[in-house]
Amino acid sequence: MSPTSLRSRASVTARGVAAVAAASLVLAACGNGGDDAAPADDDTASEETQEDSDATGAAGERDLTLEVGTVLPQTGALAFLGPPEEAGVLLAEKHINEADAGITVNVTLGDSGDPDNRAYATTVPQLLNAGVNVIVGAASSGVSKLFIDEVVAADTLMVSPANTAPEFTDWDDNDLYWRTAPSDLLQGEVLGNLIASDGVVNLGIIYLNDAYGTGLEAQLTETFEAANGTIVASESYNAGDTTFDAQISSVMAQNPDAIALITFEEATTIIPALDAAGFDTGSLYFVDGNLSNYGDEFDAGLLEGSKGTQPGPDLGDEFRSELNDVWTAAGNDELEDWNYAAESYDAVMLSALAALAADSVEGPDLAAKMQEVSGGTGGGEKVSDFAEAAQIIVDGGVVDYDGPSGPITFDENGDPTEATIGVFEYDGNNELVRQN
Repeated sequence: MSPTSLRSRASVTARGVAAVAAASLVLAACGNGGDDAAPADDDTASEETQEDSDATGAAGERDLTLEVGTVLPQTGALAFLGPPEEAGVLLAEKHINEADAGITVNVTLGDSGDPDNRAYATTVPQLLNAGVNVIVGAASSGVSKLFIDEVVAADTLMVSPANTAPEFTDWDDNDLYWRTAPSDLLQGEVLGNLIASDGVVNLGIIYLNDAYGTGLEAQLTETFEAANGTIVASESYNAGDTTFDAQISSVMAQNPDAIALITFEEATTIIPALDAAGFDTGSLYFVDGNLSNYGDEFDAGLLEGSKGTQPGPDLGDEFRSELNDVWTAAGNDELEDWNYAAESYDAVMLSALAALAADSVEGPDLAAKMQEVSGGTGGGEKVSDFAEAAQIIVDGGVVDYDGPSGPITFDENGDPTEATIGVFEYDGNNELVRQN
């Protein structure tokens, strides 16, 4: 099945995150580009704004067509993330085209799969051969690592809405790789401090042995130990594993107060196995790769009291409704999950604004404007509406786009320097409540 034909596929059944109360930790990133993102004094800021304004595209009407291809999970261990991410892309396409602002976006949806089924190995060449200007994806850091060099070699812009592995910060990408989700240096810090603040002293960890899992495990460990906690056991497993008895036995033997699960869908096997082994499953901590409403998939109350973290702000009802409308209009079931929908939406929005600013859809030209339109340089005018932002650019101005996923504000490495990390707790129905 080609990526184009996948556009109207049936919705993958997903367990959604229903955040019913606002809660978040807002952090400023301190990666390699953090210093450049620090506020300047008024005179310096004024000079930089003028420099960048001079460098932006000239005023004048635009007539651009931006071809966007997605490499997002329709199959594999992260398939539950696919529907909200694809819905975010489709909603951005709709809003940009309705604005009639000199740029038309055409979206082709394709499957990333995972490292086991390797769907990306078919999807990526098809998209590149079709001449897409932007690849949105992958969701999994481990999958992105497997095709990022292919995209870069094709001089194509790549924007991931969900990659969080810290190693992408320093990837040799010719400035063509960007991400609207924060590095796990942020999520790991929030999670580690959350666990410590809950009074956990001895923590066990079970994590996926890939770029995502190892990066998040390392930052969680560093943060928790800095808060005087002890990691009593940390056991990894490999993608494709279906039994986890050895990891569970090793961690349980150290009598941890709590266990952090850095996994994807394997959590649905690990959780009942931990319960059967006698562990208190109300003392688990989850991450974005497995933080879902499990509802009646488990016995009532099985996860009550367990907590987890998820990048992204609490989305408003209007945005969620629009996502559902565009998703169901494409022939899919209603969304049950919202993870990374806003980040996917903003990936397309920023790409389109970069095209307008560059008056080009060529990958290197787009990349040269991504930091500017996000507010990372240029001192542009704050704006959240695409039509308004496009008009500012057409008039010769500079924009600083803030979307539903947050301010973003890219540094020179393509990382967002601002992020919201939500904290959630499971109720008696094994469903998530966003914490105040």
